[in-house]
Amino acid sequence: MNKPFISLCPEITRADALMLMDWLEDESVTRYLSDSRHVSRLIEQVIGRVQLPILTHLFNQGGRFFMAYDRHDEPVGFVRLVKTGRDCEMVLVIGNRDNWGRKLGASAIHEGMKLAFFDMRADRLIAKIHADNERSLKAFLRSGFSLDHETPTLKSFVMSAERYLRLLRDNPAPHTSDIVITEIDKARLQSLLDIEQGAETFELAHEIERAIVVDPRQVADDVVTMNSKAVLQVDDEEMEVVLVYPEDADAHAGKLSVCSDIGTAILGYKVGDAFNWRMRHRTRQIRIDKVLYQPEAAGHFHL
Repeated sequence: MNKPFISLCPEITRADALMLMDWLEDESVTRYLSDSRHVSRLIEQVIGRVQLPILTHLFNQGGRFFMAYDRHDEPVGFVRLVKTGRDCEMVLVIGNRDNWGRKLGASAIHEGMKLAFFDMRADRLIAKIHADNERSLKAFLRSGFSLDHETPTLKSFVMSAERYLRLLRDNPAPHTSDIVITEIDKARLQSLLDIEQGAETFELAHEIERAIVVDPRQVADDVVTMNSKAVLQVDDEEMEVVLVYPEDADAHAGKLSVCSDIGTAILGYKVGDAFNWRMRHRTRQIRIDKVLYQPEAAGHFHL
């Protein structure tokens, strides 16, 4: 769990807005941000005009705005995604200079791509970067973006949905671990997603797409497959859960839907795996301690 970790949170609080203003007053942060003065004035006007604790709807005018948090739930920057037609443009800022050099920008780029392609259904993701902004240029290139066109002051990089899916399967992000699902589970889950597409399931769609798919008779017996019973450590709490399809979910009986936060998180991981996962309001540390029952290991291939 020492890999760079970023989660993107869509809820923008008044405290977030005040922090954004501090970041945007730092010339080293805004040096290459073309609309920083406009954004700073807008935030100042919002804070002065609206006395609300949650300001999400005001920040999402003309696009979608996300605060970027590290594994300790500390805000470190922001991502803005603006969709025009089938294209989406990303603006990324790591606001605190103390966090530069920790590869958090690359992690934020990968989270932004996930949202752009799986939630917003973009065909292409575009990043326009100042020609002298070497740190951002390297981060986008290392994330698989290619140069589309350039001027003396601006370089435009692009990632297509097709290329992103290839990279997801063949060259996964360094901050993620491999997961495994069976051919039967993938087919059933894909059928579920064909019906349940939306903001609640895009993380599951992403996990299925990046997973290593195997014959159910060849899956290791310590992998969490559908209908497996497992013991988890979630932060400091031990949990015994069964990973089920939505229609079988029963939280009181420990049956967690694969579409739930923890359900999506544990799919395909194996005993000993430990990772961070962003829930609705905070990041949790999850470890797979035991697999008590796995249908494939028991020869129950059609549960």
